[in-house]
Parts: sequence; C-alpha cells; structure tokens
Amino acid sequence: MTNRNANKSEPRITDNIDNKKLTLARTDIGIAARTAVIVLTLSGIMLSIYQLFNLGKYAITLLQGQYLYLLAGLFLAQVFLCFRLQHNSPSTPPWYDWLLSAASLCGMFYFVITAEQSLDSGWEYAAPEVARWFSLLIFFLILEGTRRAGGIALFIIVALFSVYPTFADKVPNPLNGFAQPFWDTVPYHIISAESSFGIPMRAFGTLVIGFILFGAVLQRTGGGQFFNDLALALVGRFRGGAAKVAIFASGFMGSMSGSVISNVLTTGAVSIPAMKKSGFSPRYAAATEACASTGGVLMPPIMGATAFVMASFLERPYIEIALAATIPSILYYFGLFTQIDAYAAKQGLKGMPAEDLPSLRSAIKSGWLYLFVFALLIYMMVALRQDTLAPFYATALLLVINQMLKRHRFTINSGADLIFGVGRSLSELTAVLLGVGLIVGAFSATGLAGTLVNDLVFMAGDNVIVLLLMGALTAFVFGMGMTVTACYIFLAVVLAPALEQAGLNRTAVHLFILYWGMVSYITPPVALGAFAAATMAGATPFRTGLEAMRLGGVIYIAPFFFVLNPALIGVGSPGEIALVLSTALIGITMISGALQGHVSYVGGLGEGVTGFIARVVLFMAGLLFAAPGNDTLGVSHLQFSLAGLALALGPLFYAWTRHRES
Repeated sequence: MTNRNANKSEPRITDNIDNKKLTLARTDIGIAARTAVIVLTLSGIMLSIYQLFNLGKYAITLLQGQYLYLLAGLFLAQVFLCFRLQHNSPSTPPWYDWLLSAASLCGMFYFVITAEQSLDSGWEYAAPEVARWFSLLIFFLILEGTRRAGGIALFIIVALFSVYPTFADKVPNPLNGFAQPFWDTVPYHIISAESSFGIPMRAFGTLVIGFILFGAVLQRTGGGQFFNDLALALVGRFRGGAAKVAIFASGFMGSMSGSVISNVLTTGAVSIPAMKKSGFSPRYAAATEACASTGGVLMPPIMGATAFVMASFLERPYIEIALAATIPSILYYFGLFTQIDAYAAKQGLKGMPAEDLPSLRSAIKSGWLYLFVFALLIYMMVALRQDTLAPFYATALLLVINQMLKRHRFTINSGADLIFGVGRSLSELTAVLLGVGLIVGAFSATGLAGTLVNDLVFMAGDNVIVLLLMGALTAFVFGMGMTVTACYIFLAVVLAPALEQAGLNRTAVHLFILYWGMVSYITPPVALGAFAAATMAGATPFRTGLEAMRLGGVIYIAPFFFVLNPALIGVGSPGEIALVLSTALIGITMISGALQGHVSYVGGLGEGVTGFIARVVLFMAGLLFAAPGNDTLGVSHLQFSLAGLALALGPLFYAWTRHRES
C-alpha cells in the first residue's frame, strides 16, 4: 500500500488478520505446554518430510502403518495439551492431561514397534492380549480427543457408531449387520487399515499436512494481505465495494483454513465493521461474511482439508478434484457477488473512498513475489503430478520470500507462534479424523455399507431425483452435528455409493455431498457460521441466518445442476462446458435479482403483489435458464434455456419500465 494510506486509522479487510491469528495462537496454556506443542509439531512436520520425500532409503524405512501411528501419536498427544476437559477448566493443562498426552505417545509407539508382526499375523482379526489392551487405551484416547476437538455432538455420533458392531445384529433393517464381540471390535478399529487408520488418516499423512502448513505460512508471511490489497484495488471502488472485497478476502482465507467458524472470527473482525460503515445493515453484513466464509471451504486451490480426503476416496490426484470444484465455486461466488451488487444498487450504496484503497500497481508491486509461489504450486501439481510434495516446495519458497520482505520477516517469537498455530490446527484435525475413522471402520466390520446402498436405492424407487433429494436432506442433517470433513467422510461411505449406483458421475456425487454437508453453516436452526457473524455484527442471529440463506441461495441448487450434468464440473467438450457455464451464469443473475427484488442495470421489481409475482416468475426463469439439460429429465439444455428466456421477458420488461418511469 502507498505511504498516503499507511497511516489511515480505519482497518482494511484482513489488515492485522495475521496479528489476530498470532493473538489466537498464543492461547495461554503455559510455557511448558506451549513448548511441548512446538516440539511435537516440528517433529510431526519433519516426520512427514522424511516419509513423503522417501528419505528412509538412506536410513530407516518406515511402513505406512508405522508412519501413520507415529504421526497420530505426535498430534493426538497435543490435543490433551491444547484442549481442556471442560470449557470452564483452567487453560493450563493439569497433571492428568499431561498423563493422557504421554499415554497417546506410548500407546502409538507400541503399535509402531509391533507393526510388522501385526501385519504378518493379522492382528486386526486375532490380536494378542497385550495388543488388545493397548488398542483399548488408544480407542478411549481417540474418543476423548474427538470430544475435546470436535464437540459433544460429534463425540456422541462417533461413540455410538464405534460400538455399533457389537449390537449390529439386533438393529432393524436397513441398519442391520453382522455382529462381533467388543474385544474383537476395538483391535479392528485400531489395527486394521479400514478404520481409524484408513482413508481419512492416510489422506492426512500424505496430503493434508503439507497444504495446511502452506496455508498457515502463506497467511503469516503476508500472502493474505497481498490478495486482500489486490481485491481492494480491483473492486473496492464499485458500489457495495466493502462487501465485495469481503467475498474475496473471506473466500481466500477459507480456502486455506478449511474452517468456517475460524474464518468468520478472523476476517469478520474487520470486514463486518467495514461493511456497516459503508451502509450495509448489521444483519446483511453478518450474512455476507458467513456466506463468503462458507464458500471458502469449497474454493480451490486449497479447499481446506476435505478435498484431500476426497482425492483419497476417489483415488484421483488432488488437482483433478480442485479443477472439478472450480466451476461450482465460480457459480456460488458469482451468485453471492451479483446479489450484493443488486442489494447495493437497490439501496443506493456507494463504493469505498478512493483514498482508502491501494492502487492496482502498488498492490502488485508489494506482493508480486507471491505469484511465483502459486505458479510453483500449480506447476508441480498439474505438470509434475507431485501433489504430496508440491506444498512443501511452495512453503520453502514462501520462507525464502519472507526473508526478503522486511514487513513480514519472521522473528523467533513470530516463528514460534506460527508453529504453535499449525500444531493446534493439525492436532484438532487429527482427533476428528481418527474419530470419524471409527465410523468408517464400523460400517466396514459389519458389512452395512453395501446393504445400506441397496436399501436407499430401493426406497427411492430407482428415481434419481428422489434419491438426490434424500441425499441432500441426509447430508444437511448430518452436517448439523459434524465438522465439514467428518460429515463428508461419513456420507462418502454411506450415501455416495447409492448415488453412484444410480449412474451419476463419481466426482460430481462427492462434490454434491460436500456442498450439502456445508449448507448447515448458513441454514437455521443450526447456522453456526451465520450465528457467529451475527454476534460480531450485533444482529439478531436467526434473522441473520435467514438472510444468509437468501444470499447463499446458489449453494442449495448448484449441486443438483452439476450432479445431473457433469459439464459443470469440467466433464465434456470445451464447447459444451462453455455453453452450460454461460447459461448457468445468466440464470444465476436472474435468480439473484429475484431474491433481492432488484435486477442490476435493469431496475427494481417493486413491492406488493405485483412485485412478488414478478420475483417468483424471474426466479423460475433463472432456474430454468441455469438448469443443464439431462437425459434423465427428458429435457434438452436448449429447451430449458428457451423456456427460461420466455419466462424472464415479462419481469425484466416490468423492471425496466419501472426504472424508466422513476
């Protein structure tokens, strides 16, 4: 930013976010615990580099199981140092938390040294007595870690499903399965590669660590500030500029963090006051921040941790998942952007003052080096297909750049804060993934996954639309009580196979359940993202949730579009993809105008009965225009578009004539 703006008293969106994150990272857990977390985190990162870069060929080669046990031990141990037994417990870890932390390390180390023997002897089905007791220890530590890191709702779900194999034969259909004794179930959970140390933990060990490290370093080295300045320079001067900048800032931060709530609490601390100052109502400002933060988890290039787990489920390179998610993410943010523009036009809001904005030239000059980091990351993922190594190389380049820029250069204290923050995030995610892995293991042990698929398909009567509606409702309900990653993993096991069996594209199906697992963050009665933003804005939580539903309306309909026509996830010829995307963008513009009661650059739809009818007709027109043709529906894309165009002419002409008269 230029010197004339350097002394401005008003904060810019994501200004001092790094400092806020440092403050959050310095959770007062005591010097001893903080030091232990830093040491364990560094050990975990070094272990990942050792394994992923195959340095074991020069020293000790680790089996994948040994690597995952070590990694889980290092980060599960941190959970008991970073998260307390109860919310009102003292922040400094008491003696029993140190004991639980040590038990996590010791228990995991036992399975590290016995991994080869376990593999050769099939301990997951016939574990010796000592292994059973160690399995029980780790089992309870995982449950307690899940409770502390994931909350009581996730804990109850995980605990119930983890022991489900012991009474599966007594449960009525369609949840009936094969039963096995408790002493066989617990070792299966801990020793087999189908439960806690199955797909979720393998994704964590191969992909997630590197990208979370990269995202954290990017934020702390000024990358977030650079992209914020870029957004300010590009859109800050336009009407509703503060909200439009918030979209970019929160979307970018959410993509790196993968956490809706933390994103709201960090970027929202500055974006919400800026929007309110620009003329947005507190409710609208909070809803905008909630929707923008929610969409960040769905936005490439990083998409939080969930996309990496998805890549492991689909056994596809992560870059293919990111590319498939690009168009749905564009549709979501375009819908959010057009609604904000329509609202700003309707309310007569102006852009941000020019003196508060950086020039495009100064923004690029201050952070152009970060473009090389993303160029390296994308080149390694796309050209070299090195998904696992790319974030480590990109992080190394970031650290070099960081030492070249005095403003963000690391000191000993800020470096320690960074490592502590990374460790806390990774330990929280480790506990959740280990816990959700127990659910996956329960379905695997009882054979329920296969039978449940058939039952769901039977209940839907082979009707794809009914099956999708059932899937959307299921994803929404489970999304209320789980984190994004936990919800996705559960539904990927239970629901995705049924949708795939109906003949739908696999990648589209997994993105569908990811999207519908996210809607609970902006949908009452839960709406955690909207409620958190409302608290910061001083708005009514429930009304903010309803406003967020309207603003984020595209998130409810876009999944049906791309799951019925994979052209919207990049599957098809370039011409077909371009056509479907173009009509979808036009349709979303109509939908946004209908939801806000104002069509940008055309005019308002008015109030009263006539205005309501015009909004309903325009909404239906946008829905038809955006909906891709599908053989299952028996309607072509051209037919949908023509019907939408015919419906739209009336409301658009009405809005235009009202604008002329006014």
